[in-house]
Amino acid sequence: MRAVIQRVREASVVVEGRKVSEIGPGLLVLLGVETQDNPSDAEWLAHKIANMRIFNDPEGVMNCSLLETRGDLIAVSQFTLLASTKKGHRPSYIRAARPPEAVPLYEYFNEQMEHLLGKPIGKGVFGADMKVHLVNDGPVTITIDSRKKE
Repeated sequence: MRAVIQRVREASVVVEGRKVSEIGPGLLVLLGVETQDNPSDAEWLAHKIANMRIFNDPEGVMNCSLLETRGDLIAVSQFTLLASTKKGHRPSYIRAARPPEAVPLYEYFNEQMEHLLGKPIGKGVFGADMKVHLVNDGPVTITIDSRKKE
């Protein structure tokens, strides 16, 4: 799984003119599921994100996690994170899992995040044309790949 994590002051997801998710301070996670991903990738990634120390402590140092700040989270599926641009000018998405495999892992990741945070999270709509609105905080943007464990 590959994730782009953005610290936000607020974020929302709109599908067909209707707001389907909205959060205050926390994280917006764009999540790509790769063909060889499995539940352990989702578990590792959720734990990493929940505990990542990218929020400021009282001294202004990034020393607090989402768990510690009790912040919110929106998870948005995004297969384009797995694009390969090695050849030509048209990205290849061959590494992205197809919906029958990707949807259960996306949902499992969401369940893991809700379990770790102890509250519901915001979600996108898998496969939909989504409009993602956010106000970056910092900006702080981090990428993680469960295959590389980095």
